[in-house]
Amino acid sequence: MAIFPIRTFGDPVLRSSAAAVQVIDESIERLVQDMLETMYAAPGVGLAAPQIGVLKSVAVFDVGEGPNVLINPKIVETSGEWTFDEGCLSVPERYWPISRPGWARARGLNLDGEDVEYEGDELLGRVLQHELDHLQGILLIERLETRVRKAALRDLRNEGLGLLQ
Repeated sequence: MAIFPIRTFGDPVLRSSAAAVQVIDESIERLVQDMLETMYAAPGVGLAAPQIGVLKSVAVFDVGEGPNVLINPKIVETSGEWTFDEGCLSVPERYWPISRPGWARARGLNLDGEDVEYEGDELLGRVLQHELDHLQGILLIERLETRVRKAALRDLRNEGLGLLQ
């Protein structure tokens, strides 16, 4: 297992959509283990493969109930609304109030290729939505209301981040 550097704002890989995993083999199992180790070391509660530069549709998360993996996941249902100061390992040490559905259900595959489903409200629901956004090349900054987004982008650029955006 290895800890990988987490790609940060400005890295073009974060704006790219991940490709579906066609075969769950040893390389995917190793990727998942590396992602978990990287996530825990960060520390974080979720990590998507593009955040370590791998454009595969794989996400891992742990909201306190043990590690989970979703391969080729999709959000299949959401409801409600919850505003929360959300952060991201790819935009370190920054948090913004972001409104998302308060509850979400996601489906995908586990490492055995079996269908799995996770659903939850508040933190789990947010983590599912956040990590699946990464798989579509969407950063949390795009979820900010326009005025806040413009200020955040200006601040990040003034600090020399996101010059490629």
